[in-house]
Amino acid sequence: MQPERPMARQGVSQSRCQRASLLVGLSAVVALGSPEAAAQEGFALNRFEPAESGSRWIAADSLDLSGHLRPSFGLVSDWAHKPLVAYAANGDEVAGLASDQLFVHMRGSMTLADRVRVGVNAPLLVYQNGSDVVVGGEEYRIQRQASFGDVRLSGDVRLFGDHKDVLTVATGVAVHLPTGSADHYAGDDAVRLQPRVQVAGEVGAFVYAGRTGVHIRTRSKELNGEAVGSELVFGAAAGVQFLEKRLLVGPVFVASTVISAGSNGFFDRQTTPFEVQLGAHYDVSRDLRIGTGFGPGLSRGVGAPASRWVVSGDWSPSPEPPPEVLPPLDSDGDGAVDGVDACPNVKGPRTMDPTTDGCPPPPDADGDGIFDADDACVDVAGLAAPNDPSRHGCPPPADQDGDGIADAEDACLLEPGVRNASDAALNGCPLPEDSDGDGFLDEVDGCPRDRGVANTDPARNGCPKVIVTAEKIQILDRIEFDTGRATFRPEAYEVLTAVAEALLTNPQITRLSVEGHTDSQGGVQKNRELSARRAAAVMKWLVQTGIPPERLVSKGWGADRPVEPNDTPEGRRNNRRVEFQVLDMDVSQDDANPGSTR
Repeated sequence: MQPERPMARQGVSQSRCQRASLLVGLSAVVALGSPEAAAQEGFALNRFEPAESGSRWIAADSLDLSGHLRPSFGLVSDWAHKPLVAYAANGDEVAGLASDQLFVHMRGSMTLADRVRVGVNAPLLVYQNGSDVVVGGEEYRIQRQASFGDVRLSGDVRLFGDHKDVLTVATGVAVHLPTGSADHYAGDDAVRLQPRVQVAGEVGAFVYAGRTGVHIRTRSKELNGEAVGSELVFGAAAGVQFLEKRLLVGPVFVASTVISAGSNGFFDRQTTPFEVQLGAHYDVSRDLRIGTGFGPGLSRGVGAPASRWVVSGDWSPSPEPPPEVLPPLDSDGDGAVDGVDACPNVKGPRTMDPTTDGCPPPPDADGDGIFDADDACVDVAGLAAPNDPSRHGCPPPADQDGDGIADAEDACLLEPGVRNASDAALNGCPLPEDSDGDGFLDEVDGCPRDRGVANTDPARNGCPKVIVTAEKIQILDRIEFDTGRATFRPEAYEVLTAVAEALLTNPQITRLSVEGHTDSQGGVQKNRELSARRAAAVMKWLVQTGIPPERLVSKGWGADRPVEPNDTPEGRRNNRRVEFQVLDMDVSQDDANPGSTR
């Protein structure tokens, strides 16, 4: 077919520098050039691959490979807006080589032997519009007449699973014959192959499908230096069924990326078209289905349109259902067929005893499952006690607190407790409480709400070494230093280790101030220097332990902030201390790692 005369091209009057700055756009690498450029041969541009006829999805396969010599026929219209567009380097649209394409796909399939299906899809390009452009010194012309596309022949074999199972898997191959016109961007003028693996499934109202394969182009081409060749292709669909599963609504995602030898386009923006459509499919009758879908292209890969709209209709006869097999006669409907029912006209349970099967059980006035003939308490529902005929079918002794210990033996009638066979005074009484679960009962736990460790001081027994709050890390033991120096005494390391562990397990504390304090003995400046050196020593030890230095600062206050009067030895001792004040908290980490105590 002879190409039309090229239309006036946008941007021909631009300077050479301006022309060189144009790059790939929504769907192709294009740049305006001089009108003397040589004409460039086209290729199969359309990225839309309709599923085989009979599928509930337009672009994904529900893998209904059931039946014998079961045919299916359908039509799919596919309108793509801006599948091949020229863009400037700044992202502005320059011209659309193919601004609109409308294909009608005539498709059919035949299930041959329950697992094997063959299919055909014949695309017809009924409308195309756009502008001629120059790409890398070569002219690309758009043809507006109708044209055939590449006919697709396919075959698939179901490997395992049945239609509507949770998982069905099939493999096959599609062959595209060179029946389409390359001048119309409707064909490659060469055979194309597509081996593929497909999956599908259904779980209640939810259905899905997926496919992956390789699109082998036996004749690779280029578009402004970018390969238009063999590709890895994949797609997925998922949806929900409504109206007794006659309506299916859900998205379909399709994509590909160039893998041809010598190409640098693997998952590159220009050579990886992908798009998504939201579709709806409705079973008008048992054999007739219609569908539609609309969605955008999500990349500027070759052939990915700004938007695509598809409409489909299929006639696909369902497999003939197996002949109805009438169930055996069950006159009373109790599940025991008349042939084995000892009481065919009266409902009863199955007993597998020929003399009682299907017959009602003996009377049980109180409904406790113990027949009146054996029930010691006929009118009061009770429990089985086969070893004690006098209690068989009678209610258990009273148990007011419901702890399983009869009131006659329960030392705590109104409080659920545990059995204590060794002490009748505690039998049925609750165990002593351990509110924080640290193994120290509340009555001997100095910190009953905070998990802790043993301590010879009753006031500190069961208390943690460290308590983390939003304001500070509180240490309950002092960090001891050598007198007048900033060196640690041996007993200080246990407290330092607890502080380090608290910082590691509470990453939401992003900045902590280590603050040293002294008593009022000695000079003011000397005390401030000593407190600063001690705070710095603590910070240095924490950093050496693995705490990032950016989470810490240190400061010495000297005797400026006493917590007790300095007029007693005990007060001065308590004023000589190190405190840890929280300066910054990361709220997002705080939700995932709430403050802990240890």
